[in-house]
Amino acid sequence: MHDLLILVLSAFLAGVLNTVAGGGTFLTFPALVYAGLPPVSANATSAVAVFPGYLAGAVGFRQELRALDRGLLLRAGGATLVGGLAGSLLLLVSSNEAFAVVVPFLLAFATLAFAFGGRIQAWASGHSALSLDNPIGTVVVAVYGGYFNGGLGIVLLALFALQGMRDIDQMNGLKNGLSFLLSAISVVIFALAGLVAWPQAALMMVAATVGGYAGAPLARALPRPVMRGLVILVGTTMSIVFFARLLGR
Repeated sequence: MHDLLILVLSAFLAGVLNTVAGGGTFLTFPALVYAGLPPVSANATSAVAVFPGYLAGAVGFRQELRALDRGLLLRAGGATLVGGLAGSLLLLVSSNEAFAVVVPFLLAFATLAFAFGGRIQAWASGHSALSLDNPIGTVVVAVYGGYFNGGLGIVLLALFALQGMRDIDQMNGLKNGLSFLLSAISVVIFALAGLVAWPQAALMMVAATVGGYAGAPLARALPRPVMRGLVILVGTTMSIVFFARLLGR
């Protein structure tokens, strides 16, 4: 019962965080590891738990998505599916021991990406080094997202800025749409491979969805710096905890 309460609470708070700031994976993944799931299974189950929120976000930006060139959407979607498939398959061949070694570094990278996301996007906006027609950047980011979902939104926004996009609403819409596609292929792969702990995943999906809707007014009431600070604090703490676990092995 204690573990179930932690999973429900972490998923609910993840839904709240993802509504305005992102970073829900910083809560769901460690909670699943704490509940006793092996790291690889915890990562797969965490991806399933936050999956519904991406669709809701994409629907919320449907007008902005319709305004984008259809060819661009098809190319970006195809590149995301290819990269997401590759990243998910990479996770399948990773042992729990190997993934446990990589996780602290992935958490630290995701935390830094979140903490300095504004500066990264500002720098990228002045360095439009990639073409929207070139799918390589999207494939690379999708491989990371298929393997480990943490910080994906910030990395995608930075990529869009590098590709020359400037409309933040369109960028957010595309981010949510591609995140949904990536998560969809990941969920299918993880489910077929038997990596998902479905009782925990189903419970957390409900809690995350409720958190995304019922927690939205609370999230909007809190100042954005407070929300960002909370995510950075959680990400930093989890990075330290997993580095300590790695050094203690």
